[in-house]
Amino acid sequence: MATRTAARTSAPARSKSVAIPQLSWSQVRPAPVVLVSGTETILAERAIRQLRDFLKLEDPSLEVSDLLADSYAPGELLTLASPSLFGEPRLIRVTAVEKCSDTFLTEAIDYLQNPAEGAYVVLRHAGGVRGKKLLDAIRSGQGGAIEVVCAELKKDTDKYDFASADFKAAGKKITAGALRSLVGAFSDDLAELSAACQQLISDTSAEITESTVDRYYGGRVETNAFKVADSAIAGRHGEALITLRHALASGADPVPIVAAFAMKIRTMAKLFGVRGGSGQLASQFGIAPWQVERAQRDLRGWSDEGLARCIEMLAETDAAVKGASRDPVFALERLIGVIARRGMIP
Repeated sequence: MATRTAARTSAPARSKSVAIPQLSWSQVRPAPVVLVSGTETILAERAIRQLRDFLKLEDPSLEVSDLLADSYAPGELLTLASPSLFGEPRLIRVTAVEKCSDTFLTEAIDYLQNPAEGAYVVLRHAGGVRGKKLLDAIRSGQGGAIEVVCAELKKDTDKYDFASADFKAAGKKITAGALRSLVGAFSDDLAELSAACQQLISDTSAEITESTVDRYYGGRVETNAFKVADSAIAGRHGEALITLRHALASGADPVPIVAAFAMKIRTMAKLFGVRGGSGQLASQFGIAPWQVERAQRDLRGWSDEGLARCIEMLAETDAAVKGASRDPVFALERLIGVIARRGMIP
């Protein structure tokens, strides 16, 4: 649970007009109603996931349900919150509250007057004026609620603590210099910083040093890695090969180049066949809206089979560049060919 292991993140300043506890994302705890507010999707997703894991640990029979506040059907909230025959605890996760329908708004405010016993309702509000009446009711103290504030992390010290918590939770050692280098490389996007942390956690067994971070994400190497991936995904095979050879000649390692492909292809796989706006999908999948829009553009012309074939090839290439093959460059060039053809067999 975040309250026991998370980073040194202080609770947000409490407004005089708010009568309920306002906690940071790392201090989330159970309550009949949990308002998760703020624009930082990654923090919100983590807080909600940590709450789910905590409740599941306390009672494995926990029932988890999801609602969309913008396409809400009358009576859904009360139906899901009502006790079942065996009285299992219920977690109801409500997204898109900032776009909620009038019906949801009315029923959610009514629900605050008498929350169901054994139910935990999480309301995700990403910002804006829509739903203000509900937010005001929650913050006035109705429903026994708490608020988890997931505001954008603007200070490098906050991002440093965020990344440090990831490595600490995974039991991975990272030097202070390496952590500063990593935060510096991804200071503009918390989602990418999180993905980079997870990549290093999964790939490394020894202590992570500045040279490790530089090998994966250092300046020109990082840029070239994503340039190779962008060209291949766009179907520009020759351009991708030329960029790859330039990157390798400049000192790039094949491992982070494969990692760049993996980050993009995984996002495409998540969004394949999914409909919705970039904001809604970003909240649903825990990524930035621009990543959703980019992946949607990249997916044009792809098939389910082709994407699956590329994912399989990615796994083979990842193993090849980490020692399973005598010629990792050939494996990487073969991967580029498959991806440039959108997974189609020539």
